[in-house]
Amino acid sequence: MPINILMPALSPTMTEGNLAKWLKSEGEPVEAGEAIAEIETDKATMEVEAVDEGVLGRIVVPEGSEGVAVNAVIGVLLAEGEDAGSIGELPAPAEQPEPGAEPAPEAPPTSESVAENAPARSGREERVAASPLARRMAAQAGLDLSAIRGSGPRGRIVKADIEAALAGSAAVPPPAPAGAPAAEDRTVRLSTMRRVIAERMTESKATVPHFYLGVDCEVDELLKVRREINDRIEGARVSVNDIVIRACALALRDVPAANVSWAGEGTMTQHGAVDISVAVAIPGGLVTPIVRNADAKGLVGIAAEMKELAGRAREGKLLPEEYQGGSFSISNLGMYGVKSFDAVINPPQACILAVGAAEPRPVVRNGEIVPATVMSCTLSVDHRVVDGAIGAELLGAIKRYIEYPPAMLA
Repeated sequence: MPINILMPALSPTMTEGNLAKWLKSEGEPVEAGEAIAEIETDKATMEVEAVDEGVLGRIVVPEGSEGVAVNAVIGVLLAEGEDAGSIGELPAPAEQPEPGAEPAPEAPPTSESVAENAPARSGREERVAASPLARRMAAQAGLDLSAIRGSGPRGRIVKADIEAALAGSAAVPPPAPAGAPAAEDRTVRLSTMRRVIAERMTESKATVPHFYLGVDCEVDELLKVRREINDRIEGARVSVNDIVIRACALALRDVPAANVSWAGEGTMTQHGAVDISVAVAIPGGLVTPIVRNADAKGLVGIAAEMKELAGRAREGKLLPEEYQGGSFSISNLGMYGVKSFDAVINPPQACILAVGAAEPRPVVRNGEIVPATVMSCTLSVDHRVVDGAIGAELLGAIKRYIEYPPAMLA
């Protein structure tokens, strides 16, 4: 009996995705567990594996299709001895699955690409075999894929080929000469990631009653401790952000009333674990890998884990459980020179800490003005589950740990 290949739900919030590429053609044999297609989600481009062996009898949804609903039939797998004539009527690709249908089994993410759709492709580019990451890099650099020789399997263009092309030629067009007419505006279709970010942030600002608490932290002692750790511990590469993660984790352990999430219908979740989501910028948006049980980990361990998570986030290789969930978020724009800002809460979490740049400022000590390195932090809070007093208690605890890092070792 023919087996329908369904658009998988690769995350709990996924309702649709883009079928980036078929890795098999109609009539080709397929082994169980073999990758047959690449699906673009809001976080990554993932390979979908066959659940059984057989022959790819029909491709229902062509590669390059966008907005394919979860559980929609994208192809049909034929068992041994069956032919295409045994395939019955199928729903149109644009039709939604039946209400209440269970999501398809989650496929393991193994693709090298980050979650960003390339701009609309021309017919010539559609015929060029290239990985999603290579397509994105080529689009950003203005390279013509048809002019690049691929070094991957069956001549597929991969990341290394794009890098080689960039090294051998100027990929960025020269600036327009003086007096040239201004470029025309154009409409650009948002990537899946950008659309999901837009929807979630709009929902957050429209439905979550935010309030904000700010504090300035003196970080001279923190910077000194960081230097000593990195100088004295072999292989240690602790950043200011790693220390902030540890400070927030310990503060949440001290103030468990703030380690909560809105659960809807007049309920909230009181988290037993302290799981810190950390915003990481990637091409086309951001992703928030999670440091689980951060209050039970040391600074060097947090630094190593965060480096590994951030690296795989930028490559689009995070597993869903590595960026879904979390009880508290941190967004640090200090490396961009931003002094302070108000972050938008990541529902259903109740708090997010916005961290600004550490900079020299005058402060008053014992009635005298003296120089100090100061970092501004702003806590955004969901007033439905965390009141001002609890938020202030949490921010005060974060400030104490940041200003006196030895307390983190107690």
